[in-house]
Amino acid sequence: MYLGAAAAVWLFDEVNPAGVAWLRQLGAAVVLLAWRRPKRQNWRGKVFWLAAVFGLVTAGMNILFYEAVARLPLGTAVALEFVGPVLVAAFGSRTKRDVAALSLVIAGVVLIADVQWSGGTLGVLFALTAALLWAGYVLLGKRVADVGLGVDGLAVGFAVATVALSPLALGTGPVWASPQLLLLGVGVGVLSTVVPYVLDQVVLKRLGQASFALLLALLPVTATLIGLVVLRQVPSPPEAFGIAAVVVGLMLRSREPRARPEPL
Repeated sequence: MYLGAAAAVWLFDEVNPAGVAWLRQLGAAVVLLAWRRPKRQNWRGKVFWLAAVFGLVTAGMNILFYEAVARLPLGTAVALEFVGPVLVAAFGSRTKRDVAALSLVIAGVVLIADVQWSGGTLGVLFALTAALLWAGYVLLGKRVADVGLGVDGLAVGFAVATVALSPLALGTGPVWASPQLLLLGVGVGVLSTVVPYVLDQVVLKRLGQASFALLLALLPVTATLIGLVVLRQVPSPPEAFGIAAVVVGLMLRSREPRARPEPL
């Protein structure tokens, strides 16, 4: 996911962040439609509207995230965006250990936000708004997985979002004159959307929303490492402590009890 985000940062020199997010959506929709070829019933009724809303929420989350990444270090933006999954996990908390875990995650996010607020206020606001949409992604993604839409639902939803947000394509002009940039844009869609979101659908079938949401706490670490290695973005000590607090919170989180097998 964050190798794709690093590639997106390179595209920011030629295309605005919203345009890059639309290219990501387009690339993902084309690949998923060619791969899955959703059946006719997936384009009708309640199933279609669930997929469509899921696609639009996901696209909005990605647009706001790229606007944040254009203004903040990658690991910092991801850690702030993690407020969304924290909200989902909070509603699933049942024990004192869970409360301690969530407190650590929140403290880490606050620490990171405090570092960035003075120098990147707009970036922080974009990241926190993306966080709310990320919470929607987790909740809707679980619903998409539970009703059996799965990857076909991703294909339909991302196709709808690509068409609905097509005005953003106006900011992608330079890409269409450069096969290299176009390939990079499609690559961002595959790396940041197709691979991780397909895997999310597999995991969401096997985990509850709260466990899945806190499992995402690994992402700030991944993003920080990618930002360090690929983009040479070195976190400050307070940011590093904040990201570490998020991960320790994940490690403290109680496991959800496994469902007992039904008697034969």
